[in-house]
Amino acid sequence: MSIDWHDFGTALALYFVLEGLLPFMNPAAAQRVFLAMSQTSPGHIRLIGILSMAAGLILLFVVRN
Repeated sequence: MSIDWHDFGTALALYFVLEGLLPFMNPAAAQRVFLAMSQTSPGHIRLIGILSMAAGLILLFVVRN
């Protein structure tokens, strides 16, 4: 299995676009989100991260098959 760098680059670029939407469209809401995250326990943030990765992997599997 080889890495398709074109697909990887495309996915990374799309990630950056999506990450930038909230701060660009509503900076005040982005500040509230970042403030709330800074006050959240590391364990809770880790749980959210693993659930997000699992959802992404499931979506990737569904889209690619």
